[in-house]
Amino acid sequence: MATKLSAPTGTTVSAGFQRRLGYWSLVGIGIGSVIGSGWLFSAMYAAQGAGPSALISWVIGGTVMLALSLVVAELGMTFPESGGTIRYPLYSNGKLAAGIIGWCTNVGVIGVPALEASGVMQYASSYVPGLYAHGSLTLQGIIGSALLLAVFTALNYFGVTLFARSNNIVTTIKIVIPILTLLVLIISGLTSHGSAGGINNFADGGGFAPYGLSASLGVIATAGILFAYNGAQAIVVLSGEARNPRKDIPAAMITTIVFTIVLYLGLQLAFIIAAPHASVLKGWGSAMFDSPFGNLALIAGIQWLYWILVADAAVSPSGSAIVAVAALGRTVAAMAKNGFLPSGLQKIDEKWGIPRRALALNFVVGLAFLLPLPSWHAMIGIIGVMIAFTFGIASVSVGVFRRAGITRSADRICGVGILAPITFSAGGLIVSWVPWAQVSNTFPILAIGIVLYAVNHLTQKHGRSEIQGGAWLLVFFGFLYAATYLGSTGIGVLPAPWDTVVVFLGGLAFYRWGTIEGLRYMKANPDIADELEAKRTNPEPGTGFPVHG
Repeated sequence: MATKLSAPTGTTVSAGFQRRLGYWSLVGIGIGSVIGSGWLFSAMYAAQGAGPSALISWVIGGTVMLALSLVVAELGMTFPESGGTIRYPLYSNGKLAAGIIGWCTNVGVIGVPALEASGVMQYASSYVPGLYAHGSLTLQGIIGSALLLAVFTALNYFGVTLFARSNNIVTTIKIVIPILTLLVLIISGLTSHGSAGGINNFADGGGFAPYGLSASLGVIATAGILFAYNGAQAIVVLSGEARNPRKDIPAAMITTIVFTIVLYLGLQLAFIIAAPHASVLKGWGSAMFDSPFGNLALIAGIQWLYWILVADAAVSPSGSAIVAVAALGRTVAAMAKNGFLPSGLQKIDEKWGIPRRALALNFVVGLAFLLPLPSWHAMIGIIGVMIAFTFGIASVSVGVFRRAGITRSADRICGVGILAPITFSAGGLIVSWVPWAQVSNTFPILAIGIVLYAVNHLTQKHGRSEIQGGAWLLVFFGFLYAATYLGSTGIGVLPAPWDTVVVFLGGLAFYRWGTIEGLRYMKANPDIADELEAKRTNPEPGTGFPVHG
């Protein structure tokens, strides 16, 4: 029986969202999400886990995200829809796939505003005692974080225009300060005769890769590298509000990712060069600071930079959290439209054009997120792995839409047909590179999502095609858990590099399976093609992006 996917009557997802975002607003959203607390902390945690070879981590993570950005950009510009990263799996593979991916995405991003707020409190503890102690927020720090969450939500609560304007201002400020920081610390580390190790830090402390090159792979998820880059997907989540998605979405995503790769490489280099030589000699794990770049500025005697960083520690995470709250509201509304959450959460306020009920729910859940994980580092491990789990589904959706003939030749970005299976496998690799002890912590979270879907399936009496279209995804997740457990980050039965080879080839096979099941699902539900045709934009010529890929 065909499944009708359109929204109920009334003011709901997409129908009530307002197309007010241009190219620069989309770039501001992407960069505003990417440059959050990650730039303040990730360089330190990456260096602790991989030493100077963390530079490789940023290159690998950035390359994968650039490829993925092209994949999701094709979806966003061809079928623009708010909450699109949750809606596209519904169209290509059905409610099971969309429900599980939506659950993983929601868990992966619902903690972001709380994460950013905790980052603000951690930096603020250097001049406001009592906010952060012994590696976690104090009660005062948690209360301060809750107040920040309220501010982030309020800025989104009164419409996309206020959100875009406030974010553009914040983004302009926070781009300048990281660039200033990396330039000053690199120059200081190379020219001063103080405690900074400079170039010597690349050789001392165990050399360029003190923990082996494999360590540079593991920190992609656990040090916040994947989390930092993943912010660019907020552009696609908000694609339903773009004025010219065919032209602006690919351009904004590529601009964001390329800029971010260069910026984060510079910040990682600055941390390595400016780190105290005495600490590095004890091992990179000794390079531990509550306020990493701020502490390095103090050690170098650059007081003015320290105070700038203290101020920016409130601006950068706040700007990223504002974007995260906006994207998360659309994500929850899209999950409600998919039938995974109560339908009332998809309602769009007619005056302001935003999903207020979804924003309110996320605020409450964000408060709860602060209690069991009261620190930036405690949250980032879980968030990074959950993000990696969601990597591949956009690639499968692209493959299904192309093979079904829904994505026309004129709408195809050159090279995406090749990149789609590769990025799918890359997502599996990132999970397998994380130590098993951390990956295993996500199993109960995924199990809860499966139970929620089972209840939803039984109560709403979905057809068999909904299960058949997404069952492969659950098998794929099981494959990743098994491969990680048996691999070099687990019990070592499957040593490196063979564990990587197995996961990559397995990923290609699962990509093929997922596209086949997607085609069967769309054949069983022919109304989907009509829905997607209704969402298609009429792209203008001369976009600057080669097609026929």
